[in-house]
Amino acid sequence: MPVTMSQAFLDNFLGNSPKWFKFAILSFLVINPVVFYLNPFVAGWLLVLEFIFTLAMALKCYPLQPGGLLAIEAVIIGMTSPSQVLHEIEANLEVLLLLIFMVAGIYFMKQLLLFAFTKMITKVRSKIAVSIMFCVASAFLSAFLDALTVIAVIIAVAVGFYSIYHKVASGKNFNDSHDHTSDGQNQLCEEELEAFRGFLRNLLMHAGVGTALGGVCTMVGEPQNLIIAAQANWQFAEFALRMSPVTVPVFVAGVLTCYLVEKFKVFDYGKQLPDAVHKILSDYSAHEDAHRTKHDKIKLVVQAFVGIWLIIGLAFHLASVGLIGLSVIILTTAFNGVTNEHALGKAFEEALPFTALLAVFFAIVGVIIDQQLFAPVIQWALSYEGNTQLVIFYIANGLLSMVSDNVFVGTVYINEVKAALLDGQITRDQFDLLAVAINTGTNLPSVATPNGQAAFLFLLTSAIAPLIRLSYGRMVWMALPYTIVLSIVGILAIQFGGLEQMTQYFYDNNMLLHHTLQEVGNSAASAH
Repeated sequence: MPVTMSQAFLDNFLGNSPKWFKFAILSFLVINPVVFYLNPFVAGWLLVLEFIFTLAMALKCYPLQPGGLLAIEAVIIGMTSPSQVLHEIEANLEVLLLLIFMVAGIYFMKQLLLFAFTKMITKVRSKIAVSIMFCVASAFLSAFLDALTVIAVIIAVAVGFYSIYHKVASGKNFNDSHDHTSDGQNQLCEEELEAFRGFLRNLLMHAGVGTALGGVCTMVGEPQNLIIAAQANWQFAEFALRMSPVTVPVFVAGVLTCYLVEKFKVFDYGKQLPDAVHKILSDYSAHEDAHRTKHDKIKLVVQAFVGIWLIIGLAFHLASVGLIGLSVIILTTAFNGVTNEHALGKAFEEALPFTALLAVFFAIVGVIIDQQLFAPVIQWALSYEGNTQLVIFYIANGLLSMVSDNVFVGTVYINEVKAALLDGQITRDQFDLLAVAINTGTNLPSVATPNGQAAFLFLLTSAIAPLIRLSYGRMVWMALPYTIVLSIVGILAIQFGGLEQMTQYFYDNNMLLHHTLQEVGNSAASAH
């Protein structure tokens, strides 16, 4: 049967997405203007739910296209204005610079990170020790780098290990492109292959959770952290200290959970690396070390020094995060000889789709602000007092982040709380406490599903996932112990962890600084 124009249009619309999803998006686009004409408030909430739906369906279709269509229509029919969208983007420019430049900067440090993670697996035989090392290393890196970048590096490590295994299992040498399967001596049995897949699944999940444990700690760990820090006017060190009453006990609980699931081999953990596979990886590592030239070694040294600069620059806030990321690009490429434009372009491929999606986020945020959608919810939450109020915000952010993207959730809530502060509904101390609850709420419970965190979604949609049999359901199951422990410990830390004392500490220090500056000013005036 010949294809009609309508069939061709539907086939092209959103590509390989399911037909029911295509019809759902088209239905949204038809219904929204009608509902907006009848009741703008209801239409606004309908748009938010539709956008969350596109985020939840990210495995079927990347949210940029369907979410972008909804956002464009919202602007056209007057739910928000282009100037409001631009205002939101301008207010969060530092976040966009983080995604563009920092992720690209770390791309040029992958050699060093690959080297470090390879040594972990080949030199340490204890599965529990390796798992904890991967979790802690991912947490540390995510505290100073974007979590998406860290998981991208670890995925590259896993893909590298799998390709090495596959090459040798097929009877090839490390540098051989010809098949020698007739030799048969390097053929690995199916049991060893399945055990190796399980081993890689375990490490990738521990690393993924590690990015959440570290990402919640600092203002650069996740994009919404930087948005929250900007609204609260916190620098790197202050952000880390204010979060520490929650993040420190959560980190300890996370590492302990890693140990326990490996020790008792529950939730699909405890898979051991077969001896035959370990020998292959060790031989490969030794082969690489033996053939590493002086040019390769100096590249690793340069990347190490740039990594030190990155940590110092962020810790002391020597420049905005995005500009520090740009300096990383310049330093690593200049001293390692990467001067080709196309080679530079590859570094930006990972970050730019999510950067574009974040701009769409801000369009939806513009609708929420203009239509005052979250005002009733925020007012209800603010009607409570003390730590109960903080726990409500933590749970509300956590539940929404499980099914939606935590960047979107964090952005919406911090903007609404900031508006309440400017309107005089809450004090500055309340705002600081709520900012901690929002940040931890969006980062910790969101490990429950791949929808919540970009790093988890990136792992699920990567090339390694089908190779190691890592499905959506299996990810949810393997994340379950972490979800339960991190969420409960987070609530207890907010309730009893001393957040108010930390807020009082900063209040006292700020007052001391204010009085000191005032005295200096008075002394200067008297001398004059």
